[in-house]
Amino acid sequence: MPSSPSGDRPLTTGSIAQLLGAEVVGRDDLPIAGLSTIDQAGPQHLTFIRSPEFAARWASSKASAAIVSKGLAVEGHDPAARCLLVVCDADLALNAVLELLAPASTRPAPGVHATAFVDPTAHVDPSASIGPHCAIGPGASVAAGAVLHHGVSIGEQASVGRGSILHPHVTIYDRCQVGAGCILHAGVRIGADGFGYRPDPSGRGLIKIPHIGNVVIGDAVEIGANSCVDRAKFGSTTVGSGTKIDNLVQIAHNCSIGRCCIICGGSAIAGSVTLGDGVVLGGDVGVADNLSIGPGARVAARSGVMESIPAGETWGGIPAVLARVNSRNWIELMRLSDSMRDIRKALNLQPIQRTRRVY
Repeated sequence: MPSSPSGDRPLTTGSIAQLLGAEVVGRDDLPIAGLSTIDQAGPQHLTFIRSPEFAARWASSKASAAIVSKGLAVEGHDPAARCLLVVCDADLALNAVLELLAPASTRPAPGVHATAFVDPTAHVDPSASIGPHCAIGPGASVAAGAVLHHGVSIGEQASVGRGSILHPHVTIYDRCQVGAGCILHAGVRIGADGFGYRPDPSGRGLIKIPHIGNVVIGDAVEIGANSCVDRAKFGSTTVGSGTKIDNLVQIAHNCSIGRCCIICGGSAIAGSVTLGDGVVLGGDVGVADNLSIGPGARVAARSGVMESIPAGETWGGIPAVLARVNSRNWIELMRLSDSMRDIRKALNLQPIQRTRRVY
C-alpha cells in the first residue's frame, strides 16, 4: 500500500485530505491503495468527480473515495461507508495525488557511464548523469543536474541546460541549444535540416538548400516522443519557454514558437510560421508556411490553416475559418441534401438517378 507524505504509514482518506486541504465528507480513516476511473475503481481506490456526469456515477461506483470539485451535487453518497474529498478543482488536486503515488523514476547515476563517449573538448558538469552509449560531441556542454538516458546524442557545440531530462535516443544536432528544466521524450530530433529544395535549372531533379542555422529551445519546454524541430536556413528556429509539444509533431525551419503554447499530437507547422504566446493547436492541425497565429489564438483539431489568424480568435475547419463561421457552414452542409431535394421538387425536376459503376 502506498505511503503517506510522511512516508511512515499507509495512505488514508484523512492523510490525502491533509495533503490537498480538502473538506472531508464521510470517513477519514479509509485506506487508499491506488487510483482508478470511477467506472473501474474497486475498494480502496480513489477516483475523481469533476462534472455532473461523473457525479451521477458515484452511487454505482465501488471506489472508497473520490476527489470532488466544489459545487457539484453527488447523489447517493453514504458518508458512513465512503468519503468525498471536496476541493476547488478536482483535476488540479488529482495532479498532487498522482505526483505522490508516482513510482520513483530510474535515472543514470551522476557521472559518465563507462560506455558513453564524451569528446575531450566537451564540458559535462560533474552532477550531470550521462547514461550508457551516449555520445557528446566536440565543444558541447551539459549543465548541472541534466540527465541523458541511454543512446542520447549531443552534437558539436550543442548545449543542454541545467536539470533537463533527455530520454532514450534523443538527438540534438550541432550548435542547437536546449534550455533548463526541459523534458525531451524518446526519439525527439532537434536540429535536422529543414525541408528546402529548388528545381535544378537543368531540369534534372532538385537542388538541396543548405540550412546553416540552429534551434534554440527555451526553459521548461516538454517535447513528446518522435517529434522534430528543424534547424533554420539561417538564424534560429525558436521554441519559447514553457511550451508543451505532443508526440509526432513537426516544426519546420525558421519557425518562431511563443511562450506557453500547446501543440497537440500529429500537428505539422510549415516553415517560417510564427506562433504568439499561449497559442493552442489541436491534434493533427496543419499550418501553411509564412503565416502568423496571434497570441492566445486557438485552432480546432484537424484544421488546415491557410491564412494568418489574429490574436485571441478560435478557428477551425479545412480551410480554417472563424469557429462560428465553420459551425454555420457545417450546419448548412448537413442540410444540403434536403435543400437540394426541395429545390428539385419546386422546379419539377426529376430526382437524381443513382447509377452503379461497373469496373
